[in-house]
Amino acid sequence: MKDWTALASDLYRGEFRPMFIDGNWCEARSGKTLEARNPANGALLATVPEGDSADIDRAVTAARKAFEGPWSKFTPFERQALLLRIAERFEAEWETLCLSDTLDMGMPIQRTLANSRRVLGMLRFYAGQAVMIHGNTIPNSFPGEIYSSTVREPIGVVGAIIPWNAPIAGSVWKIAPAIATGCTVVLKPSEEASLTVLMIARIMQEAGLPDGVLNIVTGHGDTAGAALAAHPGVDKIVFTGSTATGQAIARAATGNLKRVSLELGGKSPVIVCKDADIDKAVPVAAMAVFANSGQICIAGSRLFVAREIHDEFLRRLADFAKGLKIGHGVAADTDIGPIISARQAERIAGYLAAGPNEGAQVVAGGAKAEGPDLAGGHYIQPTVFGNVTDQMSVAREEIFGPVISALPFDTLDEVVTRANATPYGLAAGVFSTHLGTAHKLANRLKAGSVWVNMYHAIDPAVPFGGVKMSGYGREGGMEHMEEYLDTKAIWINAD
Repeated sequence: MKDWTALASDLYRGEFRPMFIDGNWCEARSGKTLEARNPANGALLATVPEGDSADIDRAVTAARKAFEGPWSKFTPFERQALLLRIAERFEAEWETLCLSDTLDMGMPIQRTLANSRRVLGMLRFYAGQAVMIHGNTIPNSFPGEIYSSTVREPIGVVGAIIPWNAPIAGSVWKIAPAIATGCTVVLKPSEEASLTVLMIARIMQEAGLPDGVLNIVTGHGDTAGAALAAHPGVDKIVFTGSTATGQAIARAATGNLKRVSLELGGKSPVIVCKDADIDKAVPVAAMAVFANSGQICIAGSRLFVAREIHDEFLRRLADFAKGLKIGHGVAADTDIGPIISARQAERIAGYLAAGPNEGAQVVAGGAKAEGPDLAGGHYIQPTVFGNVTDQMSVAREEIFGPVISALPFDTLDEVVTRANATPYGLAAGVFSTHLGTAHKLANRLKAGSVWVNMYHAIDPAVPFGGVKMSGYGREGGMEHMEEYLDTKAIWINAD
């Protein structure tokens, strides 16, 4: 077994890590920097540039120059070959990438390592899609020799803004379809977790990515991110993050009517029917929230359990939660890693206090996690609330922490109504051994993804995204490629 702690000590040593514009590693024009600290213990990992609108402007200029220059001459087969080379480099450096993510944002190393199928699969899936882009020849109603057809063209410069909770997958999900379609990218990572994204830029450059096709500007969301969303040289914005920020981005994009894709927040319901296999449902329902310490947009944080099995299920869920190991992400036996920052930990602690104040019962956890091995970090106990009603804040608001609210239900019609009574619509889960019940619930739930007797399944070939206030647009599948392409109609009079 690898000694990840020893390896971690050699990866980052507090040095400066520049950002990436037009194939060059550079500082911010302002000269300002940001600290990247390990959320597990508060240790300084590195410093990165604090980019702002001036840096966004030069990155967009570089992306436009590349889009209209050499990159536009790359054939679909050349873009495919490039993505396959990138996939090979990712695979060769996978452990280093994962260790970087674990140090920078806290996800346990065993969980980051397990994402290889998804991330490498994305790169290879989009490599395949690069040579599948085509238009159509369309019959029309005009007399004579008049022909009509369509071609698909890259939309142009893409501005991408990602959160801190999954830097590897989040970056690749934005960059790979852009490369496949022939677009160029300016990517702004979260100020909370930028280091792995800069590593990805280095890997892609070494794999042969031309200058300007990918540009990384590190900085704050309200400066660099806002400038990217509003920039008139950007043709499309793709954003993953909170609903409030997504709304601000959509407003900023109206200046030049740039296309927008938004993958936003959620308050996803998980429904456990009376005929569910409890042995299988308990760990899956628990990790639907506790994975990544609850810091995931699809967290199934509203747990509706049939009244007939509610008490037993809640007891077993609480036992499962109490058995999870809290610790540093580099420890091989860690189940629950740190929260990204002290600010976010305090926000979650506010909900831990609000639940009992509103009448909820703490059946597991309910407090910050402390101890000599956790000193300097930000940890929250995996928490299960019982006696929850739909009106409580813990049942209505996205907590983005390891907190489950359990709610009993009596009928399928009732639980569908309650599950859909939220402004969000990102994901949902159903546990039932009856195929008819599973289909009935899956069809009626208002969500972009519904998992039956499973959770968290994401595949490059399957579209992912939300409805209602969880956003619009899709990532994954053919639908994702459409987000990066324009359709041009061509008419020819051959008479």
